[in-house]
Amino acid sequence: MTVSIALHLLSAVIWVGGMFFAYMALRPAAAKILEPPARLQLWVQVFKLFFLWVWLSVIILLITGYWMLFGVFGGFANAGMHIHIMHGAGVIMVLIYMHVFFAPYRKLRHAVVVQDYAEGGKQLARARKLIALNLSIGVFVVLIASGGRYL
Repeated sequence: MTVSIALHLLSAVIWVGGMFFAYMALRPAAAKILEPPARLQLWVQVFKLFFLWVWLSVIILLITGYWMLFGVFGGFANAGMHIHIMHGAGVIMVLIYMHVFFAPYRKLRHAVVVQDYAEGGKQLARARKLIALNLSIGVFVVLIASGGRYL
């Protein structure tokens, strides 16, 4: 369980921490100093690199989470309410991420390639709203994961 919990937590930190950095630091800084075409190109490159780490994190989170749930706790029936909340919120986060990856991000990449910066801006705004939602859920999951068993 030690290795699985460590990998699980590390993956969550990479994903949620990356969203926090991107949303709270990189986004306002880029908006302040870059014109829209350069800003959109930056985000395509940032997402390209970050989303590789998110895919890896999602895979590790699912494998370690289900291994601990079924291998350690013996299934959902033996898991505490905080585990059920983490599971549900985590599944929602994965679905939101997949939507961002396969819809706004894909359209953003295409818009930047064809230099349709108005469309790129729309897609970036869609991704930003969904990432803000995922970040909020992720922070909630961190709170539940760290203190849930004491509630």
